[in-house]
Amino acid sequence: MSIIREHTQATLSDAWRTIDIDALEEDSPANFDTATLRPAQQQPEVSEADVRQLQAQVRQLLRGGDAEGALRGCLEAPAYGGSELARDAALHTVIEVLQSIKASDMTPMLRRIYGGAGGSECLDVLMKYIYKGMAATSSATGGAPRTPTRMTPQPTGFSQIGPRPGASGESTGAAMSVLLSWHEKVVEVAGLGCIGRVMTDWRKV
Repeated sequence: MSIIREHTQATLSDAWRTIDIDALEEDSPANFDTATLRPAQQQPEVSEADVRQLQAQVRQLLRGGDAEGALRGCLEAPAYGGSELARDAALHTVIEVLQSIKASDMTPMLRRIYGGAGGSECLDVLMKYIYKGMAATSSATGGAPRTPTRMTPQPTGFSQIGPRPGASGESTGAAMSVLLSWHEKVVEVAGLGCIGRVMTDWRKV
């Protein structure tokens, strides 16, 4: 009986759980440096001051009626590698530009950007901002707004995004509607591959 009992206890031992199976697998990340999956040249860090400077330039272009130039300026200088404040300010600027563009101008403008140099990358960046804006809008609906989502007139004559007291549901709904419209137009111009590239790109805005 003692021999059977000892054999049973050895069989039921959970010592096998301590074995690192990944170390025995050739294709396991444990056997190669995952840092090699990223490009050798890292994106330069964008400071909040850089974003504020870009924001001033974008607003000047909007005041001059050049919405396409303003949008290009935002997309050609994404806030990769910046602080949370810098990236939120960049998102604020992009949404401001998107809300200033007429629905009838969206598709023609996107086609011109897509057809230009670096157009595919620009629309990928735009899609990243759209998804981040959707996430920020959703969190605002839950009572914890991170990014202003409504445009209100300013004394300077320029419309700036900002919450209107007592209308958070209205503002977040309007912002989400704008972002969904842009999402549809970007997919129409750049194709579904744009979504796949955004989802797999390690660079975040």
